[in-house]
Order: sequence, then C-alpha cells, then structure tokens
Amino acid sequence: MYSSSPSRKASKGSVQVKTSNGRLQLVFSYQGKRRYISLGFDDTVQNRKLADLKARQIELDILSGNFDATLLKYRPSSAEVAKPLTPVPTPTPTVYPSLAELWEKYTNFKRPGLSPSTLAKDFNKVSRCINLRLPTKSLKDSVAIRDWLVANKTPNAVKRYLTQFSACCDWATKSQLIPHNPFKGMAADIKVPKGDLEETDINPFSLEERDLIIQAFRSDRYYGVYAPFIEFLFMTGCRPSEAVALQWQYISEDFRSIRFEQAVVVSESGLVCKKGLKTQRKRTFPVNSQLAALLSSIKPEVVTSDMKVFPSPEGTWIDVHNLTNRAWRSVLSKLDGIEYRKLYQARHTFITAALETAITMPDGRIKMLDAKDVAKLVGTSPKMIYEHYAGKSRELFVPEF
Repeated sequence: MYSSSPSRKASKGSVQVKTSNGRLQLVFSYQGKRRYISLGFDDTVQNRKLADLKARQIELDILSGNFDATLLKYRPSSAEVAKPLTPVPTPTPTVYPSLAELWEKYTNFKRPGLSPSTLAKDFNKVSRCINLRLPTKSLKDSVAIRDWLVANKTPNAVKRYLTQFSACCDWATKSQLIPHNPFKGMAADIKVPKGDLEETDINPFSLEERDLIIQAFRSDRYYGVYAPFIEFLFMTGCRPSEAVALQWQYISEDFRSIRFEQAVVVSESGLVCKKGLKTQRKRTFPVNSQLAALLSSIKPEVVTSDMKVFPSPEGTWIDVHNLTNRAWRSVLSKLDGIEYRKLYQARHTFITAALETAITMPDGRIKMLDAKDVAKLVGTSPKMIYEHYAGKSRELFVPEF
C-alpha cells in the first residue's frame, strides 16, 4: 500500500506522498529504480486526497502488470494543475439583532407618535426589563425569556411584556430585520388566575368619596380631560373597556339610552376595538337626568357616527392601564382620607349603590332594585350579584308574619 506520511519509510512496492518546496510529489521504487513524479499541487487537504488517488493507481498498475514506465499516465493533466482543488468556503451564518437592539429601533420608530409620558414610563419600563432583568436578549432564546417572565413576574405583567415583545417583533418582521416573530402567540397562552380578576375584588367607594373623586378630576390641572370618563364610569357601572369603546352612534339623540355593543381590548398589535361584550353580545342602558346632562355637556356640535365619546388627548382609544397608573393614581393620592383602590371599583361602587338606594317610580312608588335588575344594567349574572354584593350590602331583618 502507498503511504501519505512523509516521515514513514516506504515499504517495498508502496507509493509515498511527499512534499517538496510546498508542492506534492509521489515517490516509489520500480524494478530497483527510484522514481519521482512531481504533481505540481500545493500541499492542501483536498490536494492530498487527489495525490492519494494517483498513488493507489500506480500501486494497482504495478500489481496488475500494467505499469506505465514512461510515467505519463500518472502525471497530472493541465486541467488538474490549472484548477487545483480548493476547500469550499463555509457560508457565514446570518446574525440577527438582539431583542434589546430591536426594542431600541422600535421605540425610535414609534417615538413621533408617543406622548412624553408614554415614552418615559411604558417604553422605558420595557427597556429596563430587557436590558437589566432578562437573562438573555437573543431572539433564539424566546422560550427561555418567556419562562423567566413567568417565574419572576405576575401573570398580568407577563402578558403585558410578551404583548410588547410580540408587537416589536411584528414590526421588525415587516421591516425585514428578522425573518419571523419568535414571540407570536405567547401572550395569548398566559392565563390570568380567576383570583386576580377585578370582577371579584370588591371594595367600593362611598357616594361621598365618589363625588370627591369626580370633583378632584374636574379641577386637576393635568388630568381634568379625563373627568367626564371617570364620572361616566361611576354613573353607569360599565366596564372601563366598554366606556373606552363607546361611540356617539350608540347614544340616542334624545339621551334616553345607551347601547353597549363593543369593547377595547389589548392585543399583540396594541389596543383594538372588538364587537361584543365580556358576557353578552350587547345591552341597553337607560339614561337618567344626571347622565343625560353629562353626555349633553361633552357632545360636540358636529359629530360622526364613529366618533369616540371619550377619546384620549391624542384622539385615540384611552389606554386604561396607563390612565390607572398615572391619572387615577395621581388624583387619588391628593385626596386625604380616601383609601387607594383600583379604577374598576367605580363599577363596584355603582352596583353596591344600586342595591342599597331606593328609587321613586313614575307612579310615586318607592322601589329597591333587586339583583336581577342590577345584573341586567351592568351586564353580569344575578348569581354574581347575589354572591358578591347582595349578601354584603344589605342588613337582613326577619319579617313579622
């Protein structure tokens, strides 16, 4: 057999591959005479493979009696010398931006349409989480990022962060910065435990506290624009998402009724308005004189059917999460003696007051609304009213039979 090791002594009848001045050559003995064939190839891994093939051919020809003593058969052709084998270059893998880099680009893209407060608080909060908290910023580790959030944040916070990450990566995909969104659909998989739902966290304001809060919003230098929205929540008991989605087409021209038919919810692409309510397709709410006066005072002289009743200062949907963390928290912090409670307590305040306050009927009769009446007004079940409100809000007496 031939040998390609330059340091090993060739056995009888074998062909060695050696190097001379950086070029490969074949060395062997035939009929007692030392033979040399210069291949003209540079000493590379690929070229040594070609030299080994030629060495094997010579050995086989010697054994079979077909050896070409002129050596012409074994010398490399001009094509082989002109085109020596070279290694195939390994493609350079594509390096994609990290989540931190994408979030910075996404923030700069959104910056012209963001209010200073949204930029300073919401976007910077996400940026701090990415840069200072996450164990990795690589998009290939999206599952690890999700698992870290689940282990270290509340379900609500996990859902918000994943929603923001997905919105950022959706933008990056459309901008051809990355091939796909690795966070797509993750937020939808995060379920908020029932114990965290605001429907069952009931700690209503008194009517006196309610009036103080409304008045504080009206007189607030920065957040007075939200006063009608806050008053509307207290006066209807509707969910904040239903009030945000309300358009003038759903309020009768004589201000006698309101139709709740849609809600604004958070999606991976931001705030979106969807048809239907949480527990029903739609409901009609009767308007009393106080509520009619409020709606009349804020209705523009010229309206279109799709105009928002309570637009944000920028004319978009109100972001309830942002409003709660800024306006609601700020105004309530200035009211001495009023314990801080979430905005959703405006709904609980209305339901509790509706159960406890007698109303005068058109015929002069005094009536207390029962659980079925109140449930119909606010779009929940009588069972919910009985379990969470009626039993706590009323003092029971044994009637005399």
